[in-house]
Amino acid sequence: MALPPKSARVVIIGGGVIGCSVAYHLTLQGWRDVVLLERKQLTSGTTWHAAGLIAQLRSSKNMTRLAKYSQELYGGLEAETGVATGFRRNGSITLALTEARREEILRQAAMARAFGVEAEAISPQDVKAMYPHVNIEGATAGVYLPKDGQGDPANIALALAKGAKMRGAQVLERVKVTGVARQGRRITGVDWEAEGEQGHISCDHVVNCAGMWGREVGRMLGVNVPLQACEHFYLVTDTIEGLGQLPTLRVPDECAYYKEDAGKILLGAFEPVAKPWALDGIPEDFEFDQLPEDFEHFEPIMEAAITRMPMLAEAGIHTFFNGPESFTPDDAYHLGQAPEMDNVWVAAGFNSIGIQSAGGAGKALAEWMDAGEKPFDLGDVDIARMQPFQGNRTYLAERSKETLGLLYADHFPFRQKATARGVRRSPLHSHLTAMGAVFGEFAGWERANWFAKPGQEPVYDYSWQRPSWFTNVAQEHRAVREGVGIYDMSSFGKIRVEGPEACAFLNHVAGGQMDVAAGKIVYTQFLNSRGGIEADLTITRLSETAYLVVTPAATVQADMAHMRRHLGDRRVTLTDVTAGEAVIAVMGPKARDLLGLISRADLGNTAHPFGQAREIEIGMALARAHRVTYVGELGWEIYVSSDMAGHVFEEIHRAGRLVGAKLCGLHMMDSCRMEKGYRHFGHDITCEDHVLEAGLGFAVKTAKPDFIGREAVLRKKDVGLSMRLVQFKLSEPEPLLYHAEPVLRDGQVVSHLTSGAYGHHLGAALGMGYVPCAGQSVEELLGSRYEIDVAGRRVRAEASLRPFHDPTSERVKL
Repeated sequence: MALPPKSARVVIIGGGVIGCSVAYHLTLQGWRDVVLLERKQLTSGTTWHAAGLIAQLRSSKNMTRLAKYSQELYGGLEAETGVATGFRRNGSITLALTEARREEILRQAAMARAFGVEAEAISPQDVKAMYPHVNIEGATAGVYLPKDGQGDPANIALALAKGAKMRGAQVLERVKVTGVARQGRRITGVDWEAEGEQGHISCDHVVNCAGMWGREVGRMLGVNVPLQACEHFYLVTDTIEGLGQLPTLRVPDECAYYKEDAGKILLGAFEPVAKPWALDGIPEDFEFDQLPEDFEHFEPIMEAAITRMPMLAEAGIHTFFNGPESFTPDDAYHLGQAPEMDNVWVAAGFNSIGIQSAGGAGKALAEWMDAGEKPFDLGDVDIARMQPFQGNRTYLAERSKETLGLLYADHFPFRQKATARGVRRSPLHSHLTAMGAVFGEFAGWERANWFAKPGQEPVYDYSWQRPSWFTNVAQEHRAVREGVGIYDMSSFGKIRVEGPEACAFLNHVAGGQMDVAAGKIVYTQFLNSRGGIEADLTITRLSETAYLVVTPAATVQADMAHMRRHLGDRRVTLTDVTAGEAVIAVMGPKARDLLGLISRADLGNTAHPFGQAREIEIGMALARAHRVTYVGELGWEIYVSSDMAGHVFEEIHRAGRLVGAKLCGLHMMDSCRMEKGYRHFGHDITCEDHVLEAGLGFAVKTAKPDFIGREAVLRKKDVGLSMRLVQFKLSEPEPLLYHAEPVLRDGQVVSHLTSGAYGHHLGAALGMGYVPCAGQSVEELLGSRYEIDVAGRRVRAEASLRPFHDPTSERVKL
């Protein structure tokens, strides 16, 4: 048996398909001294029993890009390595059984076209013609993707491993990592044992590819990797005579998929309530194991399948399989640099899409590790999106019961998770609950998204059309535009940056000018070396040596990590103070009137201009009033310590009744920000979107001599923009936009929407999207004919570079 070396550039822990892919792609990047350690045998965890479906279309452009790459890679691996991968393009069909699912899959087909994936909307009769064994009773529509495929999961992993070894990687089986050596924010080496031998490998990087062991390996490495193994079921029939090659068939309304392989049918399930497994830890001897049968749990799926596929009633069952697979809290896998450490990387938790994702994910991670920056936006799967509490075992057990089933559940807009709720609550939560708030969950926070009317049940109903609460949001929107609205923004991430070098440090990591007077609020971005946007935030100078960075709730961990990695030896401390202050937004033309009833502070433009923060008295409390807005109206965000938040809210609410104020939720905020053209980080602006092309050049001060991204901004100014973020307003009032709808310019698909919402004040749906513009004037860009593809129907749209609401910001500065 070969023993591990004494040192390596990188140690990869885990020999499933993703670990093998990371090793393969790091060697493609030219890395040597790559060592992969597998505790038992390659593929012996989950990979060996994966179904091997390889689809192209995912929920975003870049996730689709990674899946498409996986297909291309697997198609050529056999020629490169001599290992047969069993890859073939047999296509796939998704069959809808309801009107809601019909709308969903037609929108998905439109999205596919925007992402360059071949997709065809077909009738139930077309489905029957392509898959003659299916009963189409009750079917409403189908979508066919001709280039989807399938492959042999274990052999794909073994081919990747062989490719890595051919370029010098060491792939060692039956070597278990037992511990690590750590120095500050770096792992300096890993301890191992193998057949009575023990040793240590010093290394520059560690990659956690441990699959369902990923959480425990993460704990050993000092990082949070939230995932939970669940039981996952399928059955394989006996050989069915004359079956022939068939596309993969998905019937999500019945939680089932059908895969033809070697004359047999594999019936797989994503049942609505899953069974978490190994809550007390995975058995030490687990290797190529399967779990006890539970046909009673699978039976409802089987009964529906026999009706949908009558031939199954006559086919014998060759195998009934139950094996574990790991799931993350949000059904997106974990990839990237762990925020807690500087040289620990993660690729784990692939939620039953590991085979189709592994090729692209391994490539993206290898490029990220090699360059030190993400190759493109990976926010959907970036491990830094996870919050520390999400590694809690009880939380994971509860959430995993739902997440497996959500893969095939209706993907309605605004759909909220039902399990593991109530973990993080604003100091105002009880007040808002009593007043009819309907909550959504975001990064664990319970946030009021809309308010029920008296007599209306305070619960979501879901639809692709206008839900019952559409009018609630419209009324809240109207209050902010015409009167005054009150809403809770306590989930804002809040990071104190303090120390004698705080100003110089922030001037280095942020594009804006931080050397401002105390009380000044600066809207700015953290940029990368390409001028892409790593964070979108406000920074308020509190004193000579202290600043408050305010950022979205979900990005606190990522933004803290970004700052730490650029801190160097500067005399600066970073502290997450999110929970210490509540934030109450008071927005609208009557905001000054409301606050004037409960505070003696002068809130006029001279004493308190836009972009300033100052301490004021409200009722019997002290608060800090920030004059900023994300809705495009006069207003203040009131920051108040959590102990006084209840009192201040009661004062604001009491005064609000005197001026006709309305309690509002965050759906209102999103529709208002869309009318004003305010960008949303993670959708409209990401690490691959250049700050100038995003229309945010005003926030970057290139007169500063040294900040991250400065050279990229200056280069872009010299060469000109190749894309512009354009705002769109539909010409018809009825269609709704969400995100990813194709944008057509003069009849050709040129882009897709990065976000969408209904503009209740403007009376039409709005969206944003990047449009190619190299060598074109603004007049040429806007002079074209634009349409948005809404579920296969083209709807005319007005294009603008200026906000549709208050383009000169007069209302903000009333």
